[in-house]
Amino acid sequence: MATVLSVSGSPSATSRTARLLRHLGTRLAAQGHQVIPLDVRTLPAEALLGADFGHPAITRATALFAQADGVVIGTPVYKAAYSGLLKTLLDLLPQYALAGKTVLPLATGGTTAHVLAIDYALRPVLSSMGAAHVVQGWFTLDKDIEVGPDGGVTIAPGADRALTQVVDRFSDALGHVPRLAAAG
Repeated sequence: MATVLSVSGSPSATSRTARLLRHLGTRLAAQGHQVIPLDVRTLPAEALLGADFGHPAITRATALFAQADGVVIGTPVYKAAYSGLLKTLLDLLPQYALAGKTVLPLATGGTTAHVLAIDYALRPVLSSMGAAHVVQGWFTLDKDIEVGPDGGVTIAPGADRALTQVVDRFSDALGHVPRLAAAG
């Protein structure tokens, strides 16, 4: 099956966004995909903020994007947009780093007032990076993601059903989009 890069753009070590991505990654793995997690917060701040394209951690992250057939991008929403941390990484990737790839944008936040951040802030950037197919994304309220004492995640039933459908459509799309050589 496909190799899926699961990218968390959250700056928090206890991020609901990252935990949601791991939860969804388990579903993708059960469908036969290889899922590789990437938490942007683990990349060196000096490399991200200093736009150090040659830093070993940045070149490794760039290689992960190049190797992936599909990318799940998860971000908390801050001030009606995706995280600045995610933006710093996207800015360091080659212009067409998503060429030929299927991409699933996901966002988390405290209020439904931020639901359009996926379509108006994140989707245009992903498209400009050459994504072959940006599937319908999904916004999940923070209150619908419960983290247990053991770190396990429980998703509220309605949100879980919706996320299952979104992830399954992404998984199906991975099999239908031909892999293209990266442009430029």
